Amino acid sequence: MTKVAGLLLAAGPSTRMGKPKQLLPISGGTLLGHVLDETLKSNLDKVILILGHHADKIKKVLGQRLQHPKLKVVENKEYNKGISSSIIVGLLEVKKSHDHVMILLGDMPNINSSLINLLIYKYLESNLPIGAIKTKAKRSHPVIFSSKMYHELLELRGDVGARDLFIKYNDRVCLVEPDNFYDDSDIDTPEDYMKLGE
Repeated sequence: MTKVAGLLLAAGPSTRMGKPKQLLPISGGTLLGHVLDETLKSNLDKVILILGHHADKIKKVLGQRLQHPKLKVVENKEYNKGISSSIIVGLLEVKKSHDHVMILLGDMPNINSSLINLLIYKYLESNLPIGAIKTKAKRSHPVIFSSKMYHELLELRGDVGARDLFIKYNDRVCLVEPDNFYDDSDIDTPEDYMKLGE
């Protein structure tokens, strides 16, 4: 049976926000809590939550969610080396047990379980090694990779995600357009957060 794991990246220091954006209040909870709930509700077989900056504080706020049978929390001690270091820490947890891995960002408030499930379904149907959500005529997040790509993901360095793999294998990518409008904004600055409430 094909197994798909999710890597939920939430290790960054929120430099531009000035405080941990993972804990920003949203919809009666927190930004990260909301994204984590949707991820756990999806058809992903396992979810690896990668924390770093303020990890203990964030764990306290996530509370009971940490008992979820699908969830494993790992800490990226080298989160200051950028997003690639979190991808590697997460991938090392699942590379032997899962055939595909989806990368999700903890600061995208509009990610939901139906979007995750749509990406899994369409990507697996395509038999291509890379997939991503497409919105506003461009590639966006979440993204997904087959185990054929794991060795290249493990070689990523710096504060870049897997952008270069999309360029290198641009003819092997399954782009999935959501059924409904999907706002792929992420929350990086106080201005982004203010807009969320509008």
